[in-house]
Amino acid sequence: MLHRLALLAAPIAAIALVVAAPQVRGQGVEAYEDADAVRAAIERAQQASQRAAQRARSLEAAAAEAEQEAAKVARQSAALAARIQETEAQIAVAQGRLSLITRQQRALDARLAERREPLIRLTGALQNVSRRPLVLSVFRPGSIRDSMYLRAVLETTIPEVRGRTAALRGEIDRSRALRDRAETLLAKLAEEEGRLALRRKQLAEIETRKRLAARRRGGEADRQEERALAFAEQARDLDGLVARIDAAGTLREELAALPGPVMRPSDPGRARTRAIPMPAPTREQVRSPAGLRLPVDGRTLRGFGSVDSSGVRSDGILLRAGGGAQVVTPAPGRVAFAGPFRGYGRIVIVEHPGGWTSLVTGLARTDVTVGEQLTEGASLGVAPSAGGPIGFELRLGGRPANPLDHLSN
Repeated sequence: MLHRLALLAAPIAAIALVVAAPQVRGQGVEAYEDADAVRAAIERAQQASQRAAQRARSLEAAAAEAEQEAAKVARQSAALAARIQETEAQIAVAQGRLSLITRQQRALDARLAERREPLIRLTGALQNVSRRPLVLSVFRPGSIRDSMYLRAVLETTIPEVRGRTAALRGEIDRSRALRDRAETLLAKLAEEEGRLALRRKQLAEIETRKRLAARRRGGEADRQEERALAFAEQARDLDGLVARIDAAGTLREELAALPGPVMRPSDPGRARTRAIPMPAPTREQVRSPAGLRLPVDGRTLRGFGSVDSSGVRSDGILLRAGGGAQVVTPAPGRVAFAGPFRGYGRIVIVEHPGGWTSLVTGLARTDVTVGEQLTEGASLGVAPSAGGPIGFELRLGGRPANPLDHLSN
């Protein structure tokens, strides 16, 4: 009997030690939300990763087919930006799964902690009994009767103890499996972060080459940038800046639509001026910008038309971006403004065909220059290193439009 007690005490003691052992903890980006929100975030990140991978493959194919060096470099840059967003989404998936594992481990720890103290006390009692030699019971009055009573009690107790310890052993095996999964995810996370750092370095090298080439092109880009900075100084608020840029863009289109020089008439005295009709708006001008997408992947913090606590109505949407997240152009177009603007961090305004204008705010760094022509998915810059809100507004002829109504499928 005592031998059986000793055999039973050993696994219980081992269980108590495993319960007390530290657990692997994953620090997911969604660690403080409920489990359903974490699962939803994982699903969004998986979808974002698939979309970014598809864009990257398309841009890589276009870069391989491009004949001009400038077009090839632009598409390579956009492809790298898409690969960066793909990697960021994969990191978000891994962090979300680590968060779920952490929650499961905490719940398991709580259940095991409830049973830990009784198990330790039972282990100590059984070990004390197993260490007392049976022959000493003969020299104590009542020892034989007590031993018989203890035997009867243990005959009914031991099966129950075995059942409970078997359940605990199952939960401990589950805890070990969770630790193994967490370690695998941590290794994958480290691998993805290394890949992300490499791709960001490659993109920075390409953007540096593009900026050097833009400087060599001469003074027209400098004049455009000075004009844009003057607009920013004159504008009282963001709406005023966008209005000035829209007006300049409209004027530029009207000038481009003017006919070429007219030959001097043979009889200037009888010449008559003729009104030049401006072209009517085409169907293209009311269509959504081609390939419009969100500039950054993230959860929507504020929707279009929502009213904040101060009563200000939102002309766009606000997205929660991860730390240092890649921000890309919503659609191909021309950079009308890029730089800091009071109260909005660094912003980028892009003019798209058909009278559309997009505005992206809250960037920590901008990678584009005024006058630069952007291809699909070209990098605009990055979000702050600690993460933060990225604003996105879409306008047609200066009037705000809901970006979500114009996104490409």
